Amino acid sequence: MHPSDRGVPRALVTGGGSGIGAAIARALAAHGTLPILVGRRETALRAVQEDIRRRGHDAMVLPWDIGNGDSAAELVERASANLGCPSILVHAAGMQYRSPAIHFPLEQWDALIDIHLRAAFCLAQAIGRGLIESGSTGSLIFIGSMTSARAGMADLVAYAAAKSGLLGLMRTLAVEWGRYGVRSNAILVGFVETEMTRDVNSLPSRQALVARAPLGPHGDPADIGSASVFLASEAARYITGTCLTVDGGWSVA
Repeated sequence: MHPSDRGVPRALVTGGGSGIGAAIARALAAHGTLPILVGRRETALRAVQEDIRRRGHDAMVLPWDIGNGDSAAELVERASANLGCPSILVHAAGMQYRSPAIHFPLEQWDALIDIHLRAAFCLAQAIGRGLIESGSTGSLIFIGSMTSARAGMADLVAYAAAKSGLLGLMRTLAVEWGRYGVRSNAILVGFVETEMTRDVNSLPSRQALVARAPLGPHGDPADIGSASVFLASEAARYITGTCLTVDGGWSVA
């Protein structure tokens, strides 16, 4: 695959340097999409790019701080000018800060809301505008969490608020943009082993919480990659405004 091949769909993948974002990028690349890896750590992005290339596919790197939502339009414009207009957005970037709500610092609240929710809207707005103005179809995929709709968890007030807000954003865009062929969906992620969750997942209290999942206590980031490939593909052409839960059955056990 070469970036100049205009027949290849482009996917802007935030948080593409590690964890779930990297797994999504690998899966999309393996299924014929050119992922554009976005994140602050260029070294990490390059490592994922090289891994994808070793697998016989391609990926492009675009270092960017998406926590600054005001620059989202510039990011999308640069990606479009250099690599072709993205028809797929996967917003997987994230951060975490744990504290009881009564002591939760406002600067951390703002940081989590900015990267999980404000950036999601700004990027979706920029990509959606380009798709609608050009008459192209597309797929917007927002990475949510069990705290979005299924479970309340202590010490995660800002994260839960941001991830819950993603669902309102997703549904509204599905209603407004469906007539243009732009689909909007979310993936509700269960307990998945990543760099961000590894320390917490090792706690006895967390192990007891996740043990009830019928398919095993911890998923793999590749499971979210597979779900993203489906939602980005023509196989999901009549699916919009929905949440695909990938939690090993935890929420129904």
